[in-house]
Amino acid sequence: MWGAISTGGAAASLIFRYLGTLTFPMWRGSVAEPLLDRSAAAPPKCPITGMPAVRHIQDVSSAVLSTLWRISFGVRVVPQFAGVRRFALWESPCGLAFFDPMIAGDKAFYDDLYPRLGSVSPWSGKPLKRSDYARAAALVQPGDSVLDVGCGAAAFARYLPTARYVGLDQNAEVGKKIAADVRGETIATHADTHAGAYDMVCAFHVVEHIAEPILFVAAMIRCLRPGGRLVIAVPSWPSAMTDIPNFSFNAPPHHLTWWTKRALRALAEPSDLVVESVEELPPSPAFSLAYWMAWAAPKLTGGRFFRHAWTWHLALLWSWLTGRLCNMLFDVPARARPSELLLVARKLR
Repeated sequence: MWGAISTGGAAASLIFRYLGTLTFPMWRGSVAEPLLDRSAAAPPKCPITGMPAVRHIQDVSSAVLSTLWRISFGVRVVPQFAGVRRFALWESPCGLAFFDPMIAGDKAFYDDLYPRLGSVSPWSGKPLKRSDYARAAALVQPGDSVLDVGCGAAAFARYLPTARYVGLDQNAEVGKKIAADVRGETIATHADTHAGAYDMVCAFHVVEHIAEPILFVAAMIRCLRPGGRLVIAVPSWPSAMTDIPNFSFNAPPHHLTWWTKRALRALAEPSDLVVESVEELPPSPAFSLAYWMAWAAPKLTGGRFFRHAWTWHLALLWSWLTGRLCNMLFDVPARARPSELLLVARKLR
């Protein structure tokens, strides 16, 4: 469904495929969502603070998510979900929402998903107009060394003509699309040999994909020189993504966490950092389809976000059809609700 942004000819077949799942027996029985008795179960611990979760938001069966992924994006996630019957969505004391278990997508998952997203893919190599890139670039001085973790096709490098840019990505080949210095290393491996090497270390829409965000950010901080800046951008909760019903893009194995301002501050608190700001950013033109899908979607989410029901499946289909049309005709309004957050913090020593 999402991939049809750039392949309009596939839209009709996707519609019929989606409608077919609502009527054929494959949707009956095998994806039922039985209610669980959680009265005796201990809540899972927040992946940031280690404190027990304070609110159970909802359960969603892995079968429902698997089918949503296959129909919406053409991606099969059954191997990723092996042995997992359902996911629970929890809220932690710091305001972070997280899925339990936290199963992150592997390289095969992203190799399958991102090429299907067309021009909005992080691997497309095309120039992207993004609010987070522009705000972070304004903090960079000529000659600064910048490390971009999870950089995709290194689109952020276009914003830094006078900086020394290094990108890290599991698919380093995509960085060659703009001749950037992109390396196929993890941040943990890079930190072992580049401690204190950078003036800025950033991650744009990466942390929400990570099962252990504290370890990930700790490795980013190791790469900073004293006085250097850590910059992290994430989708916000609530936002357009959480307004779209049955939106598997915002669920495992893609998004494992949903972020608030308090959660971003909590991410920086245990470290040797001073938080300079946690800002709300307007929707980026690169993500305009999500804005219009949320605008068009029937208002079903809030208490829950995924449900195996006719009304919810049709609401997702309606939001995509209407949102795609609006996205072709209109720009995102200047006063649109913020859709992402940006943490800026400075390393003390």
